[in-house]
Amino acid sequence: MKDRRITWVARVLLVLLNVGLFALVWLKFYNAYAFRTHRTEGALGAIAVYYVVYIWLSKLYRATSIASSSIEETVLSQFISFGIADLALYVAANLLYRQYVDILPGALTVVLQLGGSTLIIWRMKRYMLGHIKPSSTLLVYGGPTDLPRAEQFARRLMRKYSHLFAVDKLVHEADADAVLKAIDVCDAVIFMEIDVTRRAVYMEHCLERRTVFFLVPEFADIICRGCTVKNFLDTPLMRYEYNYDRRQGYAVKRLCDIVFSLLFLVLLSPVMLVAAIAIRLEDRGPVFYRQERVTLDGKPFNILKFRSMVVDAERYGAIPATENDPRITRVGRLMRKTRVDELPQLLNILMGQMSFVGPRPERLLHAALYEQQVPEFKYRLRVKGGLTGYAQVYGKYNTSPEDKLKLDMLYIENQSLLLDFKLALLTIKIIFSPESTEGFDKERSDEINRRAGKGMKRSG
Repeated sequence: MKDRRITWVARVLLVLLNVGLFALVWLKFYNAYAFRTHRTEGALGAIAVYYVVYIWLSKLYRATSIASSSIEETVLSQFISFGIADLALYVAANLLYRQYVDILPGALTVVLQLGGSTLIIWRMKRYMLGHIKPSSTLLVYGGPTDLPRAEQFARRLMRKYSHLFAVDKLVHEADADAVLKAIDVCDAVIFMEIDVTRRAVYMEHCLERRTVFFLVPEFADIICRGCTVKNFLDTPLMRYEYNYDRRQGYAVKRLCDIVFSLLFLVLLSPVMLVAAIAIRLEDRGPVFYRQERVTLDGKPFNILKFRSMVVDAERYGAIPATENDPRITRVGRLMRKTRVDELPQLLNILMGQMSFVGPRPERLLHAALYEQQVPEFKYRLRVKGGLTGYAQVYGKYNTSPEDKLKLDMLYIENQSLLLDFKLALLTIKIIFSPESTEGFDKERSDEINRRAGKGMKRSG
């Protein structure tokens, strides 16, 4: 695969640049402060620690995914990766020296790393776009997916990844002959919500021809991720483990929630004070906005936010925010982009109503609506809602309920303190990604509001 070779070359160049610059500045400026004796061993140890931290963060943030990420996203991922590593070693130097160490050499290192990384990523991306031919891709759709929805999925895929995929044929699962013939001549296949029996036949055909294939997972596919193999007999057995029901891990998670919510409330109190003053000065309305949401076991609670919309924003109902929504205030628009409007939820976390990481709590009305569309949506209520989560990191504000469910289920079936830590770190990147705050389009927003209204009439 030519794109993998290009990515490998880019990865090697980025590691040499960023680790090399750090090593140079550390040896010249910081090593003498950090280690008064055994300086050679100390220098080697510091460089090794930096390398491990930088490599781990690069993998976490997909900072070398030249093919599947934009130049801006890859540069941002690199910046966060070497930035955190640089900061960690700078703090270590201060602690070892027990005095303040000049930050200017470290800051210059970050500037040089950013400039060099940007140049490498830009050059390798340009080379890739000029030398990589997109894969001829077949989209096989079925089940609840109709042709317009399949076409919409194909357009979304091509809009962002046209250099990787050329979706030139869409075939319904029922047309078996057409599917098999198309697999014979394409480079890649995407299976979208098709019958599992047919999918098995088509996947076997792909395996015979060594054709790359992707599939949109079904509910049962994700559930199986929570299974472990049990060797009771010579027949393999898979047992579902109910990972979300391991209460012993909740005590540690709750302790972390208390400690970090208190810490962030103290550290971010100046930001929260400025936000509160700005909201009050703009229209003299209330600073906070309370909204009923549902969390673990369907328990309702009032989520707390900084008000980002006009005072009477919901006089016509709970309408989801759209792109360029006129109800959003000037201060609110800035707060939404930077996620400052979410900071009061640290109080919800402190009170135990939410956790730092978990499925995002939905409004009571919208949760009922989503359950009508996707009955499995209530599965999300088996764990406590969170400030950030899998769907927030890998989805967007306007991600469909079906995809939100699948993303949150991936978290539920794989949850651990390590995964929580990873998602918390990935949230740093999301704060600087405008795409993640993309609102619903007008049509989708009207549809949600219309269905919600019908639901209220039926319940009344």
